[in-house]
Amino acid sequence: MVYVISSNGQPLMPTENHAKVRILLKTQKAKVIKRCPFTIQLLYSSKNYTQDITLGVDSGSKHIGLSATTENKVLFESDIELRNDIVDLLSTRRQNRRTRRNRKTRYRKPRFDNRRRKDGWLAPSVQNKADTHLTVIRRVHEILPITKIIIEVASFDIQKIKNPMISGTDYQQGEQSDFWNVREYILFRDGHTCQCCKGKSKDEILNVHHIESRKTGGNAPNNLITLCKTCHTGHHKGTVRLPKTIKRGMLFKDAAFMGILRWSIYNKLKKVYPNVNLTYGYITKNTRIENDLPKDHYIDARCISGNPKAVSDGTVYYQKKVRCHNRQIHKNTILKGGIRKRNQAPYEVMGFRLYDKVKWKVQNCFIFGRRSTGRMDLRLLDGTKVNASVGCKNLRMLEMRKNILIEQRKVG
Repeated sequence: MVYVISSNGQPLMPTENHAKVRILLKTQKAKVIKRCPFTIQLLYSSKNYTQDITLGVDSGSKHIGLSATTENKVLFESDIELRNDIVDLLSTRRQNRRTRRNRKTRYRKPRFDNRRRKDGWLAPSVQNKADTHLTVIRRVHEILPITKIIIEVASFDIQKIKNPMISGTDYQQGEQSDFWNVREYILFRDGHTCQCCKGKSKDEILNVHHIESRKTGGNAPNNLITLCKTCHTGHHKGTVRLPKTIKRGMLFKDAAFMGILRWSIYNKLKKVYPNVNLTYGYITKNTRIENDLPKDHYIDARCISGNPKAVSDGTVYYQKKVRCHNRQIHKNTILKGGIRKRNQAPYEVMGFRLYDKVKWKVQNCFIFGRRSTGRMDLRLLDGTKVNASVGCKNLRMLEMRKNILIEQRKVG
């Protein structure tokens, strides 16, 4: 499928007539705009004949599915992988800033924080995912004349998931309602007993331990457990092992994200595009089962578009959102002599940057690692290793890195 844009920048219907495309490019009546997906722009005026195209959007916290279809044909399908490293990176930054302040301004007085968040503020990890949803939808509009958008949303009753019997005023009285703080609640919940030795150590000092790192797991009650000081110290020294039965409870990050995303993205899309509609997961699941389709993000998006029987040629564009810059200047491990090694690589190495799309032999791949000698680590977007050490002289640049990488795949 070759996507076509008119001379004034308006998207037209795509074509599968590759011979005609080659003639237009050879006679300089068209020029290449994008390599993936392959898009050309006409250099002469033409009539804008278009059909009704529906874009189905399977929103999610880890993957997005897109499918642009007519009644009988699939014109574009994509699976987008979102970033899930922002919470960890922000925690590392906060940790580094606190240690730096402690080293350099130990006696600095606390400052009054009078900053106010703007209306509609979202946490950075959620904001990035919401922005990525809007960006990938906008990019489909740049190559296809979309007439209608249908986006799947979901709402989760997290308290109902935790306690199926909850009702009425119980929603207002949470599990911690009668406790001074989280620590007091955890000690009461565990009966003021060490959950490792069950009191055999006879240590009267009790600590609250994080099952997962506080850096990423937070202070949620299902991530905390009561340990005596003996077991707690021994666990961190590696001399005491916690029972295998001690595991973190259910995570609700994805459910919370979808609840926030539900109206945030829909309202923003309504401001930009005229015809936006909502659908729900149970409808998508029923449509997929009725048409005997496999479970995948782009397949769900095809069902959401309302044309589950549309014929596809098996082309799916896999996209991955990556960070633009590494903002951590130094590594946390300090070398001998108190030397702090830089964590940032040079902007360019032999003319190549991280995540540049290159061609090695007949393989299109991405640079996932660089060495100062000019040797490159080549991989596909799913992490498949192509070659761990290729000389830069053997590579041909196809496309400079972007914040959303894309590669074409064929599926059965």
